[in-house]
Amino acid sequence: MPDPVDRRAPPKAEDFVVVPGSEGPRRDFRIAVGLREGWDEEGRVYDVSEAVRTARAWMRRRVSAGLPALSGMFGRAEVTYAWMRPDGSVGSDREPVALFTGEAVHAYLGHLPDAALVGMLNELATELGAALGQERIYVAFADRTWILDAEGRHGS
Repeated sequence: MPDPVDRRAPPKAEDFVVVPGSEGPRRDFRIAVGLREGWDEEGRVYDVSEAVRTARAWMRRRVSAGLPALSGMFGRAEVTYAWMRPDGSVGSDREPVALFTGEAVHAYLGHLPDAALVGMLNELATELGAALGQERIYVAFADRTWILDAEGRHGS
């Protein structure tokens, strides 16, 4: 006979308390990685599930090795941009991107210095870039942003 299902009532507002050790400085992050391979419209377009699969594999490898890992949320978005052409006209385009966002939650990662979190972000971002055929990945952490570039691989 199966175990009885726990049918406790859901929590009420007054049941919630701040978890001890969970308060700390906010350290949010974002990785934006393109889903269209290459620089032209003919490039393969990946589904955001490819980014999720890559991130989950990275997380599992780190945790299996006894190392901390970031956790977060993926969403699909479109980046839009414009530029001046050499002839003086203006071009514009859009492309699909995967956004990995989250926070280095104090209760789990509060003991880590910012440099360790930046290292994890860069490690995950480069794995995402390689898996999705990207040459540039845009990263943000707390009050900083930077671009990771596959050095010498693009024309700008």
